[in-house]
Amino acid sequence: MEIANTTRMIDVCDILLKLSVTSARPRYAFLVLTLISEAADAAGRAGPLVVDGNHERLLRDWLSDALSPLVRSERRNLLRQRIIARLAADLPEDPIIAEAIVSAAVDDQVRASSKTNISRAVGDLLRAGLVRRHYAGWRTNHQNRGGRRSAVYTVEAGTLAALRRRSMLI
Repeated sequence: MEIANTTRMIDVCDILLKLSVTSARPRYAFLVLTLISEAADAAGRAGPLVVDGNHERLLRDWLSDALSPLVRSERRNLLRQRIIARLAADLPEDPIIAEAIVSAAVDDQVRASSKTNISRAVGDLLRAGLVRRHYAGWRTNHQNRGGRRSAVYTVEAGTLAALRRRSMLI
């Protein structure tokens, strides 16, 4: 007598269900997972570097910049005002140079905040069993960060298949 294979393929609904249990922000975690899977190779491995146009960028920088449009304009404006107030005494007289300094400071602050949010989301993805994380870089690969190592995320095979299934537009 043959035993039927009762294991079924994971689908996006299963991913969302797992995230709703493990994450305080399941939609954001799903968005991060989708971006990681987009940057991943066929084996589901993304990082430590992502090719962005003609440049290689660190995965977390790429993720943070990809998610930066989610920062609402009113929040960005409030941040801009705080930075202008903080740098007021040090800004040059030339408005073009001053604007460049302020814009760079705003972008840096948004990126730093976004990296924190991404780390939390990846922690949720780890708890849900959807991704694995290790660090690669300067000298050796390692489970822990530090020593000039950067994050590498591997999307689990079933999760990657679910996200890439029917992904072609007709």
